[in-house]
Amino acid sequence: MKKTWKIFALAATVILMTAGCHKYEKIELESPEASQVSAKTADRTKETAPEFLMEPRNEIVYVYATSLNLRTKPGMDGDISVRAGRGTALKRLAYNETWSQVEYEGKHLFASSQYLKADPVPVETTAAETLSEQQTLEGRQEISLNPDWKYAGFSKINSGKAVFYSAEGENRKNKVVCINAGHGTKGGSKVKTQCHPDGTPKVTGGTTSAGATSAVAVSGGMEFADGTSEAKVTLAMAKVLKNKLLAKGYDVLMIRENDDVQLDNIARTVIANNQADCHIALHWDSTSKDKGAFYMSVPKDSAYRSMEPVASHWQEHHRLGDSLVAGLRNVGVKIFSDGTMAMDLTQTSYSTVPSVDIELGDKISDHSSAALERLGDGLAAGVDTFFGN
Repeated sequence: MKKTWKIFALAATVILMTAGCHKYEKIELESPEASQVSAKTADRTKETAPEFLMEPRNEIVYVYATSLNLRTKPGMDGDISVRAGRGTALKRLAYNETWSQVEYEGKHLFASSQYLKADPVPVETTAAETLSEQQTLEGRQEISLNPDWKYAGFSKINSGKAVFYSAEGENRKNKVVCINAGHGTKGGSKVKTQCHPDGTPKVTGGTTSAGATSAVAVSGGMEFADGTSEAKVTLAMAKVLKNKLLAKGYDVLMIRENDDVQLDNIARTVIANNQADCHIALHWDSTSKDKGAFYMSVPKDSAYRSMEPVASHWQEHHRLGDSLVAGLRNVGVKIFSDGTMAMDLTQTSYSTVPSVDIELGDKISDHSSAALERLGDGLAAGVDTFFGN
């Protein structure tokens, strides 16, 4: 009986395969043995169903997001190949509720199904929709932390929203720069988050000492010699840089646009990972030496540099930092030492796009409007260098 059943099941499988079935379906074949294990098998199938199991499709769909990541494989661990803008038409080749395989400029890539619809994005909107879309400025869209994004679960403060600005005009470069105005999260210093995704301890000191496994979610920052808070100056700097980058044709993702955004360092980093092509965090150092600008480089620690995602990205972090420092130097900004200081940062430990914390001076450095304009020119030139523009 058992042998006969196996032959029947095999024959049924061959018939289904050769019949050219275009839809994945669950087939129930009852046998004396199967009836005893069918429930367990069904549960196990649900638990282990691969993300790439999809129905074949041949249809046009449209992007219903400001910027949609197209990945090399389904899943948040798939590398981002390109980002498709709102309204982009894509040919969908395969589908499930989570992921879709699409064709974009000859490449077969994967995108989140929830942001793809069969209807073209409407050109005309109602007054209410226009107000919701624009809010205060054209091209402005708020972006929240998606709990499904890789590393998002490590964040503790994440109710705030970043803001995306799209560049206008023929010089648009289709590159997104994340500008992270350091500090500016009320209550952030009272919460701690995990230093590294793998739970290993910090390898350098800083706001949190070496050897710790958890760090302050967002520190409060320092005060300049004239009593101005660092958070206020980083915000002013971010706004200057935003305008310069938009004028150059870069899209900009602003992590913070007011005195308080409820996003910790991990949330900020994960949003940048998924919505930007690079991540620049703006800070001033807590010393009182007017020592100049520098970026926090990745420590020369073999264990740290072999930990993911640091292992796969630290060289790009350095290339971005070097480009920014060169841009600052070229406009006459004072540079500290060789322009680097090794530091194990939460931001670096979770970054999957080129990412740096750049310190633009310290407590006694000039932070006047004119100084911020010059710093902005240098940073924008550095972005150009990094992207080869």
